Amino acid sequence: MLEFRRDPVIGRWVIISTERGLRPNDFHSATLPRSEALCPFCPGREHLTTPEIYALRQPNTAANAPGWTLRVIPNKFPALQIEGHLRQRADGIYDKMNGVGAHEVIVETPEHFLTLSDLPDHHVCEILMAYRSRILDLQNDHRFRYVMIFKNHGIAAGASLSHPHSQLIATPIIPKRVSEELSGAQAYYSYKDRCVFCDVINQEMDDRTRVIEQNDSFLAISPYAPRCPFETWILPRTHQAFFEQTRNGEMLHLAQILLSVLKRLNVVLENPPYNILIHNSPFDYKHPEAYHWHIEIMPRSTWIAGFEWGTGFYINPTPPEEAAEFLRIARI
Repeated sequence: MLEFRRDPVIGRWVIISTERGLRPNDFHSATLPRSEALCPFCPGREHLTTPEIYALRQPNTAANAPGWTLRVIPNKFPALQIEGHLRQRADGIYDKMNGVGAHEVIVETPEHFLTLSDLPDHHVCEILMAYRSRILDLQNDHRFRYVMIFKNHGIAAGASLSHPHSQLIATPIIPKRVSEELSGAQAYYSYKDRCVFCDVINQEMDDRTRVIEQNDSFLAISPYAPRCPFETWILPRTHQAFFEQTRNGEMLHLAQILLSVLKRLNVVLENPPYNILIHNSPFDYKHPEAYHWHIEIMPRSTWIAGFEWGTGFYINPTPPEEAAEFLRIARI
């Protein structure tokens, strides 16, 4: 069963995806297998994955065979299925919808034992451009309204395989967390006629206490109200609502600052598990002047427990000013 179900109290949609329960036991192990022997993402085992839908390859190499440097494949155990119609319908007082969407895996490198922070900046740039290409392609499917691109690194962050990869899920619904962020940005713009993220950038560049680093195109900061220790945001320095409109030269700058931040986190937190999330505008967004796409990096050094689940408050023992200072002075 793959379907969306709507909470009637707060309007939050959840995905019921029994297909995810069909994954092999290895995918649920307490420690990630480091061996290449069983890895379906390694070269020579392309037959163990679904056929590639995007790839960067050496000349004269065949699709779904060795010779690639990056592959994008449909997830073999998807949270949502690409086939079908949305068909929203009632279930008594409740609402549900077919679990239609896209779920793809970006295999970032053929090298099993590398991590994202080990890759050269030009290769990370190619990964980011693959994200852009897939978003632009999925925009053509009028069933979809939003794409979330994310990376889970480490078992505590939800990774199920150790081979470097990230994921993409396209949904016909704007997720509640994203909708709240958009509403807040639009309310700020309605009141002040300015983008709240642009104002954050200007204030942080004036204060400097939470700035980690910057380059010609991007700024990395510890946000003013972080949910976890060493939470880090990367934002375009000029107003941009859509990640997929980022130009090639800017992509290289993004790759460089992303790599630098990850290396700093590795030094300060000794190679922590983390999640990377790209917060982007929806496909049909009508207020691009109000919203600013950005990347959020969430190291998983603390646990979300009862108080956080029950209240929505996060308890963070590390002030962002201290976190930024630690990351600024880290030797990478």
